[in-house]
Amino acid sequence: MSGPSTIQQTLEKPRPVTLSEAFWYWLKLGFISFGGPAGQIAIMHRDLVEQKRWISEKRFLHALNYCMVLPGPEAQQLATYIGWLMHRTWGGLIAGGLFVLPATVILMLLTWIYLVWGQVPAVAGVLYGIKPAVTAIVLFAAYRIGSRALKHPALYGIAALSFVAIALLDVPFPAIILGAALLGMLGGKFAPQIFNGGGHGAAKTSYGPALIDDDTPPPAHAAFSWGRFVAYLGAGVLIGGVTAWGIAALFPAKSAAVLNDMSLFFTKSALLTFGGAYAVLPYVAKAAVEHFGWLTAAQMIDGLALGETTPGPLILIVTFVGFVGAWTKGIFGGEALLLAGISGGLVATFFTFLPSFIFIFAGAPYIESTRDNLKLAAPLTAISAAVVGVIVNLALFFATHVFFPKGVGQPPDWVSVAIGVAAFVALFKFNLGMIKLIGACAALGLALRLGGVV
Repeated sequence: MSGPSTIQQTLEKPRPVTLSEAFWYWLKLGFISFGGPAGQIAIMHRDLVEQKRWISEKRFLHALNYCMVLPGPEAQQLATYIGWLMHRTWGGLIAGGLFVLPATVILMLLTWIYLVWGQVPAVAGVLYGIKPAVTAIVLFAAYRIGSRALKHPALYGIAALSFVAIALLDVPFPAIILGAALLGMLGGKFAPQIFNGGGHGAAKTSYGPALIDDDTPPPAHAAFSWGRFVAYLGAGVLIGGVTAWGIAALFPAKSAAVLNDMSLFFTKSALLTFGGAYAVLPYVAKAAVEHFGWLTAAQMIDGLALGETTPGPLILIVTFVGFVGAWTKGIFGGEALLLAGISGGLVATFFTFLPSFIFIFAGAPYIESTRDNLKLAAPLTAISAAVVGVIVNLALFFATHVFFPKGVGQPPDWVSVAIGVAAFVALFKFNLGMIKLIGACAALGLALRLGGVV
């Protein structure tokens, strides 16, 4: 049997990849990146490390470790990092942009269909089946993350404190993340045996020589300098500022006020997205529903249901929120609702992902230059534990609205409860894929609605 060393000897190093070839790969990835961050990272590992050998596993994991400590969608940031490493800034823009562009277009199309035809029995039936499935998915996410993150009673305690803080004491999500990070820093100092998680381990397998191999020196554009760091950081801030200024200058005051509220809010949300989209969604939902009045709680749940059916990062739910918010506010008047929705969706998406590009272009050269392991494991471990409590609260938020449509204290919708329980069992016991689960529940909801059962 041939082992890794044999493979290393018999395979030739791949030829250089042109920017055009990379473009078509990143575009394809944008259409097939289902399965959340774990699935998306697995797809990139299979394609780029195992099959195409554009990058070695060690370099892949080194980049991933950096993306894991950043706020924002780590899979999209990893694609941006690899694209940048291979083809400079344009490579990063293409890789990161195409990772989200197809899903953004698809989600805006689905959102428009939802707003125009959402009450049609067929569409309503599909959503009726998907919503309890989404509730089960969120609860299963809490279990899955908790099984990895909660390795000690102290971490269970942090998760419980986080749940109480957000569910009962209404503590803002940023304060919970900051408090968890501080606890992690203290824990790393006084109890390092508890707070030693986080990150990904060293590479264990060689798939043959890679274009960017373990010992390949960083290219010239990856050399770190403070001047380049400041330039990228300044360029990112300037782009965001000019875009916000352009909105204020080009649109009427009412329209500009709503869109600038979105630009500021989604920038702040992007900087708080530690622990994945499920962690920040309660923060987005609370502000979008209760503070800004962009959409209702029921619409927020419907948006997550639609988001689960599309490729790309789940944080693209912000596209739905921006689209519905601008549509609901009628920022361009009642005759231009579609234009309003597209504008809101694009603003929300742009300002959510802009920080991710800044983090990669400004910070990745330092990571490539040092090639040292990041020593942020203790704060990350505590934040991961806190995120479990936040996600449980999100599941509770969805469950109360989906299973008790007439309000808590009223009889539940037992059909919806049954679908939710069945969906959770399918995930937990039978490891059913997300797309198959969503499809099955959508078909069941459609059949029940058309059959007059619900």
